[in-house]
Amino acid sequence: MTRLALARALSAGLLLLASACAPPRSTAPAPRSRSTELLRMGAEVWVIARNHAGDTALVSVAFKDMATGDSVLVDPHEPLHAASTMKVPVMLELFRRADAGELSLDSTVLVRNEFRSIADSSRYALDPGEDSDSSLYRRVGERVPIRELIEHMITRSSNLATNLLIDLADPRRIAATMAEIGAGEMHVLRGVEDGPAFRAGMNNTTTAYALMRVMEAVAGGRAASPAASREMVDILSRQQFTQMIPAGVPRGVRTANKTGDITRIAHDAAIVFPPGRAPYVLVVLTRGFRSPRSAAPAAREISAAVWRYVELNP
Repeated sequence: MTRLALARALSAGLLLLASACAPPRSTAPAPRSRSTELLRMGAEVWVIARNHAGDTALVSVAFKDMATGDSVLVDPHEPLHAASTMKVPVMLELFRRADAGELSLDSTVLVRNEFRSIADSSRYALDPGEDSDSSLYRRVGERVPIRELIEHMITRSSNLATNLLIDLADPRRIAATMAEIGAGEMHVLRGVEDGPAFRAGMNNTTTAYALMRVMEAVAGGRAASPAASREMVDILSRQQFTQMIPAGVPRGVRTANKTGDITRIAHDAAIVFPPGRAPYVLVVLTRGFRSPRSAAPAAREISAAVWRYVELNP
């Protein structure tokens, strides 16, 4: 990329936070510094996002290198429907409550398919055909451990498990935790398929920056105990939907991610564990693509660009 193109990319909305690097004193050519490579990677990510989004869609990106603290942010504070990425804060809050001794993750919850809208208290049920995990509906009337419901909610993105757990996690407490970890731009208000609330504009929303802070807190053990954090990472590592960020890194590299999609929304948030170094967090949020499948290439290409940078800067 030419310097002119790079400057245009940066002026068009790329926010790049890099470690300062003093200019070389020698007149001899100097090797590229990490900050220079970070700048190049940030510009490449911006171009990928713009090329895929065009004039009709949005691709929002947040990257945090937990080894160096370096970040790349593209439209990071644009609020979007959170879709199923809101399930990560639900999990996080449940683990925090278990850490505090307020509940046991081995205690059980009665599986039911009847819920009340936060808008008007009307009753509604979930459609198994609209849920990516239909297995739990066969267990209505049974009691299932919270830990098992969390597994369904994260690894298979079960809507039924989410609705069973969100009241237990308590949206008010989730909001307090989001503020505490610097993710105040993420708002988890309700469960899934609450039609009256949706029509009233009472939706779960996030920004790429806020979701990055959530994943960073999980990876770094800042929002729960070290043991709880490790368990949450293990759950995220068993994710069954890996067509976006994980598909952009080499096979065999450990990833821990959570996707989310609804109509014209497709997101992914991941912790990536390069061998022999600290992990990094990457979030790619999209709006305006026809389907998750059409949005996935943007996330894969961005993920691959970030991987190349990390591989060259261990």
